[in-house]
Amino acid sequence: MTVQLNHTIVAAHDKEASARFIARILGLEVSPQYGPFVPVGIPNGVTLDYMDMEGYIAPQHYAFLVSEDDFDTIFTRVREDGLTYWADPFHSRPGEINHNDGGRGAYFDDPNGHRLEILTRPYGSGG
Repeated sequence: MTVQLNHTIVAAHDKEASARFIARILGLEVSPQYGPFVPVGIPNGVTLDYMDMEGYIAPQHYAFLVSEDDFDTIFTRVREDGLTYWADPFHSRPGEINHNDGGRGAYFDDPNGHRLEILTRPYGSGG
């Protein structure tokens, strides 16, 4: 059996602005609106489909495995945008990155409060 994640819906107060935010930070492209969604394609074939939602949005966690070079590029954008970043998912180590499994990782929030993570080594991969 083959199972692959194809897409996930991401709740946003402004789907267009949120899609542009993640696309710019990660160096991706925003696709044309499809129905009520503004998709952002990830290179592994998964799309983040941003959808407008009113009221409270429960924060979700989205982790992106990136190369060392891409980490440098993305992390530079995070800092240039003045975003607060943390070394941990609990936001207890501000202004730091982690070195879990011999790689690097950082957490930051999107405009809707979703917790975004970039990491260069999968958890449990050693190092």
